[in-house]
Amino acid sequence: MPEGPSIRILKEEAQQFAGQKIIEVSGNSAIDIERLQGKTILSFKTWGKHFLICFDDFTVKIHLLMFGTYRINEQKETKPRLSMIFSNGELNFYTCSVKILEGDINQYYDFSEDVMNEKWDPKKAKQSLDKIPDEMICDAILDQNIFSGVGNIIKNEVLYRCKIHPESLVGKIPPKDLKKIINECSVYSFEFLDWKKNNELKKHWLAYTKKVCLRCDLPMHKKKTGKRSRRSFFCTNCQKLHR
Repeated sequence: MPEGPSIRILKEEAQQFAGQKIIEVSGNSAIDIERLQGKTILSFKTWGKHFLICFDDFTVKIHLLMFGTYRINEQKETKPRLSMIFSNGELNFYTCSVKILEGDINQYYDFSEDVMNEKWDPKKAKQSLDKIPDEMICDAILDQNIFSGVGNIIKNEVLYRCKIHPESLVGKIPPKDLKKIINECSVYSFEFLDWKKNNELKKHWLAYTKKVCLRCDLPMHKKKTGKRSRRSFFCTNCQKLHR
């Protein structure tokens, strides 16, 4: 599943179509596709893993899910969920969720929850974490209403950086460490973005898919953790378990 930084790249790449009129629309999405015909795109926005195509009175939400893809100015052989053709090119989405959100986009999203948005509010994230003291930090970091845009790669890398075991309980983690985790979720997301743009993301991984701890030279543990049962990679020697 693409994480927030990857959706930011999609937004940048699609920016060429902002202000453009859709001259042809098609796709096998369940939405009223014809509603987009002749419409002008006002802007593109992102909220975490959601790509938002904004029109004057509604927004099309694209969620790439696990296997979704997109193509700009080219096509795949498979039929798209949504295809939009403009005078200067085309934008195609495949194997994804497409929905229409009526009215003002701000009634659906709190952009202060997005770790890459200029409105990101770490204090609000801390308040949200304080309400779930008995949850594992590995689950809390993946809560999109607290850390919108953070996915499993970022989770693993942030917890390794902060030397916190993924099965630690939120309420047991020292405040200074929790603050560091919150800040790193945003910091790492922007680093992820830069590395992804330069096609060098994997070489910067310190924990994700790694077999040996770079700090301790001991075997890394791989385990599906928390109620979300997502893969965690961690070192039991340097990542402290707070229970």
